Amino acid sequence: MGFTGRRRGVPVAALVLALFAAGCEGAPRERPGAGPETRPEPAAGPALPVARVCGAPAAGPARAPAGAVPVDPAVVGDLVAKTEAHGPGTTFWLRPGRHRLAPGPYDQVVPKEGNRYVGAPGAVLDGRRVNQYAFGGPARDVTIRHLTVENFAAPQDEGVVNHDSADGWTIERATIQHNSGAGLMAGARQRLLASCLRGNGQYGMNAYKAGDSIKGLVVEGNEITGNNADDWERRQPGCGCSGGVKFWAVDGADVGGNWVHDNRGAGLWADNNNNDFLVERNVLEGNDGSALIYETSYNAVVRGNEIRRNGLVEGRAAAADGDDFPYAAVYVSEAGGEPRLPARTDRIEISGNVLEDNWSGITLWEAADRFCNSPANTSTGYCTPLVGDVRRCVRPAIATAPLHADCRWRTRRVEISGNRFRLDPAAVGCTTGCGRMAVLADRGTSPAWSPYLGGRVAEAITFAQDNRWHDNAYTGPWTFVARDPGRTLDFARWRAAPYRQDAGSTLSARDGG
Repeated sequence: MGFTGRRRGVPVAALVLALFAAGCEGAPRERPGAGPETRPEPAAGPALPVARVCGAPAAGPARAPAGAVPVDPAVVGDLVAKTEAHGPGTTFWLRPGRHRLAPGPYDQVVPKEGNRYVGAPGAVLDGRRVNQYAFGGPARDVTIRHLTVENFAAPQDEGVVNHDSADGWTIERATIQHNSGAGLMAGARQRLLASCLRGNGQYGMNAYKAGDSIKGLVVEGNEITGNNADDWERRQPGCGCSGGVKFWAVDGADVGGNWVHDNRGAGLWADNNNNDFLVERNVLEGNDGSALIYETSYNAVVRGNEIRRNGLVEGRAAAADGDDFPYAAVYVSEAGGEPRLPARTDRIEISGNVLEDNWSGITLWEAADRFCNSPANTSTGYCTPLVGDVRRCVRPAIATAPLHADCRWRTRRVEISGNRFRLDPAAVGCTTGCGRMAVLADRGTSPAWSPYLGGRVAEAITFAQDNRWHDNAYTGPWTFVARDPGRTLDFARWRAAPYRQDAGSTLSARDGG
């Protein structure tokens, strides 16, 4: 999938094509001059308690657990050999030191079902920029604890740990860092707990499973920082292939208590028919792009998060380029509540969050030309879960119910309430283009048979799709954008007819003002 209209995607690697037929993600565009020299200073640290696991990782057992098989770092390939020699359900204890695999690019550990890999203090599995993958294969219910995995050279879109997206894995108190590609992939029922995903070339985690959805995913208490170190958006502009964590077709995810900071690109990005997300108690700060993107997806609760200083690199570059799109800390793109899909909510609920000194606040966006079977859609051959078969979305059926609605990923049933939005333009380094809240779309232009031409989608997202702000508190010089990027409103007009947004909300020049 990808952004269309204001933001545009292009095809990416064959791994993604296995699911999308010819699809890809789009991304917030990285503008010239938005390289490392324009990045903000790293976050000083959140005010709320967070998972500082990268700086102080929990030590593993100094002695082998009862019944565990010791693995010797002095013997190249010892981990692979002992995995092959022992049956399912075996525990392996990696002694202190640097463990190495054989020198072939595809040499890797292929666990058996239920295997457990536990690192002693100082145990590191080092790919030496030679091996592509650390742990792969289809075995279920594998556990990796207290182990550092680093310096593997996975290709674009592929992952180092759980390379084949097997189900039921637990990665706990691990450090996965300085690898190319993604630090890890994800399968169904995977749990990522109290771990450090740091400085990986593309993603910290790429939650993607070829040809299938991922049912049930827990991401709890992790530190996710400095990922997309290889700057993929600059190497492949518009690829949408970078960030802290990317979620693809995940059905049921609990993302809580994480510190997601200083990633190049977005912090968390849920894209492509995700459903039933709970994103709560996270600190999302200092990411170059949005803190959270929820795109072409359904039904989410986003609550109790601290969201600070996100999008400054992207926002400043856009302003310098004359781009008037409202680049936001929380970006909802063609995503909404859908009662027909089972989830803990039938809306997108964004409530009880603190958003402070981000480039902008929350943007609700819908691209008019993005729908199933449109040549302008960046996921050709792929459709919404309400339709499934993209070939159904043709004239004349697409012009009437139910396909007229169900062939689109629609931004609808989004409720934004009880949040605190604070903005100090001096802290953000902003003279124009920042401090905006937005609900908007572009004009439909193609194909000629599209039933969404002209301003139909802009009217719908603004007035007819039950998107509403209420009972929020704003501090600072906020402005509001409705229907299209050029329509900027002050607080009074935003609240008045015909928009009628932010009932019960307040706006003050400064805290206590």
